[in-house]
Amino acid sequence: MKKLLFTLTVFFFVSAVAYAQVQVQSGTFFYSKDQNKDNYTLHTNQGKRIVEYEINFPKPFDKKPKVVVMPSLLDAERSTQVRYSIRASGVSRDGFVLLAEVWGDTQLNAIGGFWLAHTED
Repeated sequence: MKKLLFTLTVFFFVSAVAYAQVQVQSGTFFYSKDQNKDNYTLHTNQGKRIVEYEINFPKPFDKKPKVVVMPSLLDAERSTQVRYSIRASGVSRDGFVLLAEVWGDTQLNAIGGFWLAHTED
């Protein structure tokens, strides 16, 4: 009986720890007018311009995660104001779409940064 009780206790403990663990994945991104010539438009024209890039998680999450996107590199033309926004859209268990947006006369030659995806308790 003691052995059964011990086995059940260990099983429930392992299950609780596995269930309570937070899943976390991260990665980097870099897009530029030289590297992504086909769909990178943040360096030309004026007004609102948006580019979208699909990012797939290395391993699918068990449930839909929260995604945080942070810039770490901007290469802007000197003669323009720097107005930009980056965000995650269309988040799923498999990945998300990174949206980079500029407006006005902003001209970004490149934008880079990193993302962090995590599940909540």
